[in-house]
Amino acid sequence: MKKCIILANGNSPKKSLFPFLRKHGFEVLIAADGGANNARKLNLIPDYIIGDLDSITKENLDYFSDKTIIKKFKRQDDTDVEKCLKFAIKNKFTECALLGVIGDRLDHSFGNLGIAKRFSEFISIIIVTEMSILTVHTGNTMFDTHPGEIISIYGFDDKTKITSEGLKYPIDNEPLSFGKREGTSNQATGTKVELKIKNGRIFVIRELKTIMRYHKELMEQLEI
Repeated sequence: MKKCIILANGNSPKKSLFPFLRKHGFEVLIAADGGANNARKLNLIPDYIIGDLDSITKENLDYFSDKTIIKKFKRQDDTDVEKCLKFAIKNKFTECALLGVIGDRLDHSFGNLGIAKRFSEFISIIIVTEMSILTVHTGNTMFDTHPGEIISIYGFDDKTKITSEGLKYPIDNEPLSFGKREGTSNQATGTKVELKIKNGRIFVIRELKTIMRYHKELMEQLEI
């Protein structure tokens, strides 16, 4: 499988996350415009910088000019993260970890969550923040866990129905539509959780530190 990291201009992840992701095959680093500023702070050299280049500082653009492949797209009908995802899909990447897509601007954060849901039809996507991992799922999925792990589940409309096994608060063919009834802070009761999803996609959010501590084969578990 061909995997990449897309680093955006939101809250910068910890540098220790990158070796962890690369260990699981996420070797190519793509900076989404101002995400290159985060890369510079972390002393990382992106393989690509992609965007309309209105957020990267001139100093950093000059710094990366002879170290990185820089692709400028002037179009304004998509965001820099979308430009990066389109590039990844066109170049046959099958999985993508989005970093730095959650930040102080709530509109940007919501927009990037929407992008993850929309593009997950074409490429497997995870969002990694300082404390959490968000994955997008459809169909049936099962993952290893441990008793007491916090697992939150979100649907988006009444057509999408979810059934669970292995959770403290069972879900029985329910939609968990955002804004109506969310599945925040459920808990695993054993070592496996199974979700059956009909007619749509859902978000599953888990604790990053718990996953890194307990699950050596993380990325295999998070495949969609």
